[in-house]
Amino acid sequence: MKIQGTLFLWLSVFILGIAVLYGVWSKEAAGTTALFLAFGLTIMIGFYLSFTARRVDAMAQDNKDADVADEAGEVGFFSPHSWQPFSLAVGGALGFLGIAIGWWLLYFSAPLILVGLWGWVFEYYRGESRTQ
Repeated sequence: MKIQGTLFLWLSVFILGIAVLYGVWSKEAAGTTALFLAFGLTIMIGFYLSFTARRVDAMAQDNKDADVADEAGEVGFFSPHSWQPFSLAVGGALGFLGIAIGWWLLYFSAPLILVGLWGWVFEYYRGESRTQ
């Protein structure tokens, strides 16, 4: 994490220099503003990663003598199957299609999106309140 924080902090310094150079040379407001906003975003990410790296244990990526196998282990839990993303995708597609064709399609897309979102959030809480 220390490496990523350092990379983002150096990237923010580079973007700041480019933003100043671009602003002075082009005198164009939109691009200069976008570059200064990019500087702000990279400095926030770099500060967060550096701030967090001081408070967590050293990871294998921070050790120069580490092997690839040192980071091995459980990555996380991934759902084996779920129909909820399909419902969200169909509802989202209908919603965006409703903007192009007609707003009446939102009456069909909103329930699909809400049901898919509700089902996805509470997918693994089904049946917990039952006593056996």
